[in-house]
Amino acid sequence: MTRPVLVPILGDQLSRSLSSLDGLTPENTRILMMEVWDEATYVKHHKQKIVLIFAAMRHFAEELRAEGWQVDYVRLDDPANTGSFTGEVARAVERHAPSEVRVTESGEWRVAQAMCEWEGRFPCPVSILADTRFIATHADFRAFADGRKHLTMEYFYREMRRKTGLLMEGDKPTSGVWNLDAENREPPKEGLKAPPTPKFTPDAITQEVIALVGARFPDHFGDLEPFGWPVTRAEALEAAEAFFARRLALFGPYQDAMLHREDDLYHSMLSTSLNIGLLTPLELCQRAEAEYRAGRAPLNSVEGFIRQIIGWREYVRGFYWHQMPGLAEANELKAHRPLPDFFWTGETDMRCLADCIRTTREDAHAHHIQRLMVLGNFCLIAGIDPRAVADWYLAVYADAFEWVELPNVAGMVLYADGGRLATKPYAASGNYINKMSNYCGGCRYKVAQKTGPNACPFNPLYWHFMDANRLALESNHRIGRIYATWDRMGAAKQREYLESAEKFLDSLVPAREGWARHTEGREPC
Repeated sequence: MTRPVLVPILGDQLSRSLSSLDGLTPENTRILMMEVWDEATYVKHHKQKIVLIFAAMRHFAEELRAEGWQVDYVRLDDPANTGSFTGEVARAVERHAPSEVRVTESGEWRVAQAMCEWEGRFPCPVSILADTRFIATHADFRAFADGRKHLTMEYFYREMRRKTGLLMEGDKPTSGVWNLDAENREPPKEGLKAPPTPKFTPDAITQEVIALVGARFPDHFGDLEPFGWPVTRAEALEAAEAFFARRLALFGPYQDAMLHREDDLYHSMLSTSLNIGLLTPLELCQRAEAEYRAGRAPLNSVEGFIRQIIGWREYVRGFYWHQMPGLAEANELKAHRPLPDFFWTGETDMRCLADCIRTTREDAHAHHIQRLMVLGNFCLIAGIDPRAVADWYLAVYADAFEWVELPNVAGMVLYADGGRLATKPYAASGNYINKMSNYCGGCRYKVAQKTGPNACPFNPLYWHFMDANRLALESNHRIGRIYATWDRMGAAKQREYLESAEKFLDSLVPAREGWARHTEGREPC
């Protein structure tokens, strides 16, 4: 009897184009899929995130079986489940005596390190293959990054445009301009309301997973229901078509806008499907380009969408692998304040933060400006510890995997890498939030007040941050001139800002231990 090839497929690898399946046939292959405790709890992931991944895995396994593939599927509540990837691969090797273990590389550093140990542990060859679903290889990013002090995304993005041919006319960008971001910063107009995002009714498979997660992860953050994320490729394609038909045209101008309880606006809401493999980056970008070529969407919206995927998404993945493992502990600005408790409870009088935490709790989602310029901006100027912030973002968002979350948090949000990724810290006072949202109008704090107990906390915190980090930031060419404004204020005004900020910071209640990570050992299944 021919010994099969054993192919482990992880929860973010739900793609038929997976490199580990390339060239194989159902007759000579045994696929292994695993729901493991370690992956569900290394941070205490949002309940809907766990439902999304497990439900999508179960549906993918059924689709593979329908195509004739032999699939070993280990459920979380299987009494024999060891709780780890390595333990389950070891059991499958013992069951099937494979000729080879063949796996697509992990997207996360810690899992990749575990995979590297498999060769010496198992009595058969182990092949770890490149993840060809990404456009840029690790070698591509190294070639871009080596020798550069600042890894500016724009130059990497242009290389990705050339490589893919997206929005190109020969060797020139369509319209002669690479980046149309300047056209994509419109504040929300009164009465702005986007078409609704498709929500998908859970079928029997997903309902079973919802019950499992409710029983096994009751102390995890987030609302379990209503759950409406796509969990199959067919559902993901339906969601993509709805975006291209109804929201892409206005995505560009309003991608930075924020409205109270208008959680999705014109955003695609496709990052979950993209990051677990139900959709691929190139197919989405080509579909967006087709909308432009057909005259149904303007160039600024299409270019902005494509830049998010083949520019930013590919870039942060390359940056992650180029900077790990040091990126996980980066703290250039020496920020050590604990994460406030209201990041978990949502109980704060700051209306912008409360709304962003509400949508995070309800949907395991907030769009990129809410993450960067409200939640992230607060963490930056309040001096919150980068490890705690990264754990929070990784736990609460359904699309968060460490390869995409950590560079965004450590580099873009917190400047913890010292400017390797971002050219400046994205610090802002309440004026930015007031301009780009309707949050401030209904807030207990007054955005026009700069200091005192009723002032928007972003106002004094901004100057407190600038003063505290002057040595590190004054030479930055993009923000250095701000210190001239600070110096002109005079000692009395400066003292007002600093004292207001300190009083607010002293009022923050730290989050209790165990919100983000389990403090106990692995729970037996």
